[in-house]
Amino acid sequence: MLPYSLIHEAADRLKKRVRRTELIHSHHFSERLGIPVHFKCENLQRTGSFKIRGALNFMLAQPREKLTRGVITASAGNHAQGVAFSADLLGVRATVFMPESTPPQKVQATREYGADVVLAGKNFDEAYAAAIQTQKESGALFVHPFDDHLVMAGQGTIGLEILEELPDVGTILVPIGGGGLIAGIATAVKETHPRVRIVGVESKAAPSMHYSVKRGKILEAPLTVTLADGIAVKKVGKNTFPIVRELVDEVVLVDEEEIALAIVALLERTKLLVEGAGAVTLAALLNGKAGKPAGKTVCVLSGGNIDVKTIATVVERGLLAAGRYLKLKVILDDIPGSLAGLATDIAATRANISLITHERRSKDLPLGKTEVLLELETRGYEHIEEVIDHLRRGYEVDVVK
Repeated sequence: MLPYSLIHEAADRLKKRVRRTELIHSHHFSERLGIPVHFKCENLQRTGSFKIRGALNFMLAQPREKLTRGVITASAGNHAQGVAFSADLLGVRATVFMPESTPPQKVQATREYGADVVLAGKNFDEAYAAAIQTQKESGALFVHPFDDHLVMAGQGTIGLEILEELPDVGTILVPIGGGGLIAGIATAVKETHPRVRIVGVESKAAPSMHYSVKRGKILEAPLTVTLADGIAVKKVGKNTFPIVRELVDEVVLVDEEEIALAIVALLERTKLLVEGAGAVTLAALLNGKAGKPAGKTVCVLSGGNIDVKTIATVVERGLLAAGRYLKLKVILDDIPGSLAGLATDIAATRANISLITHERRSKDLPLGKTEVLLELETRGYEHIEEVIDHLRRGYEVDVVK
């Protein structure tokens, strides 16, 4: 187990070195869900995520001679930036192994903090294996992204901050990857407030902690592509697992559509930019995955490192999931005025055309016909059905997935 005293020691080390992130009350989501909802905004942390807390605490606690050969780590992105920033702060060389699929924004940010970046493997676990091999050869100090008591203690300072500002908190939802964040927060909170309910949230695409807790032992889980790449871990930590099993009340799963909708909702309603791994807590809350939380509820928004390309994909996916975006293929007679007539019919449904492509030369089209691809802004699933029903009265219409 993680000694509670280590978390207070971490808080002393990190004071004035990391940002004490805001705990924001959300009027919109509180009214929508019928409970007081707060966000712990680690997306606003230095380096854009909570990871700096654990990485910096680990390095500050080391004798200086242990750092002389530099530090090495593996990360899907956020821990990489935390290690790189901390190493630069302390004047230590850092080498970071990252999966080949890591978003370019996270790779570039890590390099800008001064670290040497090595892209290796298809996922975190393969990058981790490569980093361990290099560490054995170089003698550099390995900074584990989650399965270390000093790292967990640094993350646990988030729990202390929540309790200081919201001592009557009832439920805290925390993202889970390898388990370091939730292990630290659960230890910090349960020591003095044992009745606070701690709920861990994973992506269905990376459910290693969920399966492990359910079976009572550490299990590897298959990974698929997920918006929550920051918590996509095949196997949880041997040190984090027993803490989660003992102190965490429930581990729940959310799917990709739910994550996308949560990212979009946070952008629209709170003006907070949060990556997929950070948005899973709100996704669980919005979709009833965490039951009906009692009392004041905190969603830990663990990070905000999301690249522009992913934002565009997420927004489109979120709008699709919310019924606010519709793609159609319509076949028209290839005569003057047909396209104008279609636009008039769409206007009658009160849908808005955001993009239109007119194809007249496809070999798959019958003679005398033309194909139009439409992207429409809609107002929900009922409105989508109204639009499709209306257009099918006069046109050949297919929904494009």
